[in-house]
Amino acid sequence: MDRLDNTIRPYAWGSPTAIPKLLGVEPSGEPQAEMWMGAHPGAPSRTGRGTLADIIDANPKAELGEAAVAKFGPRLPFLLKILAAGAPLSLQVHPDLEQAREGYEDEERRGIPVDAPHRNYKDANHKPELICALTEFDGLCGFRAPEQAAELLDGLGVDSLKPYVDLLRAHPEEAALREVLTAILTADREEMAHTVAESTAACTRLGGDYLPYADIAHHYPGDPGVIAAMLLNHVRLQPGEALFLGAGIPHAYLDGLGVEIMANSDNVLRCGLTPKHVDVPELLRIVRFEAADAGVLRPEAAPDGEEVYETPIDEFRLSRYVLPEGTTAHDLTLPTPQILLCTAGTVRTGEYDLAPGQSVFVPAGEKAEVSGAGTVFRATVIV
Repeated sequence: MDRLDNTIRPYAWGSPTAIPKLLGVEPSGEPQAEMWMGAHPGAPSRTGRGTLADIIDANPKAELGEAAVAKFGPRLPFLLKILAAGAPLSLQVHPDLEQAREGYEDEERRGIPVDAPHRNYKDANHKPELICALTEFDGLCGFRAPEQAAELLDGLGVDSLKPYVDLLRAHPEEAALREVLTAILTADREEMAHTVAESTAACTRLGGDYLPYADIAHHYPGDPGVIAAMLLNHVRLQPGEALFLGAGIPHAYLDGLGVEIMANSDNVLRCGLTPKHVDVPELLRIVRFEAADAGVLRPEAAPDGEEVYETPIDEFRLSRYVLPEGTTAHDLTLPTPQILLCTAGTVRTGEYDLAPGQSVFVPAGEKAEVSGAGTVFRATVIV
């Protein structure tokens, strides 16, 4: 197995303190948003044998196992992260696999450079995600029922929101959500900025359920996404709880530290809370306009102390072991590739003692045991 040396991404929304605190190092003063573990070409993990991407490219079957290569191709199909949100991320959705392939092929045919700011599809893959909280973690996930969204908006007492309230109450669910989101994103920007300012003042004054939106507006004054965010479920995860974010589900992370795993893709369509490109027609094609509970996941017990976060995705499988002092070694050997990440205490695997934030890559079939007193997350695939 290989100890991983991982890149930390300094995105502006990142917390300057959460990842340094986990790692037990002094903050640099700069935002530290995500620590990437995997073979993503943008920032592959480094090892004593070279980058993880280079190692896998040199001998995919040895590193990933024949079954994983047959199913996913000669690449690690997931990216594992520690994510530290100090400010809201963009409100966004991800395409399903068919939509991603169609969108990528269309933009390739049209000759849009892959790094163009108005390009939607960086690759032909989908991007389902799972976020598991390490601290209290706030986010937005999925649409509220139209009547609930109408009640929230109506409670602000802002006249320019009345048409949205009426639409939400007058139409069937799918039509109501589609029409209101479309209206918000296509409204005159100057008029919408005024509506957002009035709504922000009301959210601040009313407090309670409105406080998350006041905070969002503080970071993104005048952004239509502030109103769009009020159509979504607000959820606060406790440590160990998780959210699965499938295709077409609008979502945004607001604040907190968590372990995130996703299919290896960069495809994001933004709805707001961002200075980046918002392609409204394509976004409306991808979004699933259906109300649903946010769907908080809790780990399910499996043999040998493993706790599994069940999802309908084969590209990744996330689980954890919470090891009390004196626990005997757990055999983690699998015929699939693994990344093991310590998030608390000290755990030993192979020749390595892992402190919080440290990780290893375990090639398919290689003997792997874990012992010690702490918490270790295990990321692998389903074949």
